[in-house]
Amino acid sequence: MAQELSQRQLRVGQEVRRVIAQAIEQGEVRSPELSEAFITITQVVMSPDLKYATVYLTTLNGRNMGVVLEQLTAEKWLFKKLVADKLKLRWTPEINFRVDDTFDEVERINKLMNDPKVRADLTEE
Repeated sequence: MAQELSQRQLRVGQEVRRVIAQAIEQGEVRSPELSEAFITITQVVMSPDLKYATVYLTTLNGRNMGVVLEQLTAEKWLFKKLVADKLKLRWTPEINFRVDDTFDEVERINKLMNDPKVRADLTEE
């Protein structure tokens, strides 16, 4: 069972998301791969104690995800510093990047729902 996030977790997650997205958008990263990639930060999930931030992201058409994740991980220190500078939190969260596969899952379900065999099963009821 998934744990429901508190208002504080949601609010801090949104602020961390804003800081990281802004840094990428404004080219504050060193890696040219990150500057050239079309990265979307879809969500940031904070741990209950706000010490860990899991950043979910995707790229345009899911391209170069391996390289993007590798470069983001290499520049975690920069994002952590920016979060520390811009958000006045008791602890600066440890940042981890993950691929957001929600869009892939939605596409997979849509393909299943449009399959003629599945349609036939649904209309028989």
